[in-house]
Amino acid sequence: MNITNEPLEPHSFYHIYNRGINSVNIFNEEKNYHFFLEKFSKYLDNVCDVYAYCLMPNHFHFLIRIKAEDEITKKENFTSILKNEFGLHSSSNYVSKQIGKCISSYTQAFNKYDNRHGPLLESPFKRKKIVSEEYLKRLIIYIHHNPKDLNTDFTNYKFSSYKAMVSKSKTKLQRDEIMTLF
Repeated sequence: MNITNEPLEPHSFYHIYNRGINSVNIFNEEKNYHFFLEKFSKYLDNVCDVYAYCLMPNHFHFLIRIKAEDEITKKENFTSILKNEFGLHSSSNYVSKQIGKCISSYTQAFNKYDNRHGPLLESPFKRKKIVSEEYLKRLIIYIHHNPKDLNTDFTNYKFSSYKAMVSKSKTKLQRDEIMTLF
């Protein structure tokens, strides 16, 4: 199956990533990064847990774990959507649709603010299922080291989960699980 169309399965880890069309910047100002994270939280907090992320000027990476279907359906507004077993409105496509809504919402706001039109990010977003603990660890490191491409010290990069992972501050990041991996 094509990794761009693979259903996102409950209890599974995925590397979710995407970039601007023709590698165009998708974040032009600091407030763009914050707004994208707000949109991600709005559309995806109820369906997945975040283990790592990094937002770069022209692309992003997230390591997520899809929540159990019963955790998702506990939310009253999701129950009618998750009744279908097959097709576009099936539970296996629900998380993908939420990611699509996040990207669409961000793109619409970005376009309005920058007086542009059309798609901002490649479609569909990319996803890769993580099938081993070793790959999971390497991916966390890879995601956090992305700022090196900007000649930036990844330990001080603002738009990555690295600082939250190594701090004691409150976070939605699954810090304790990550630290036990290492």
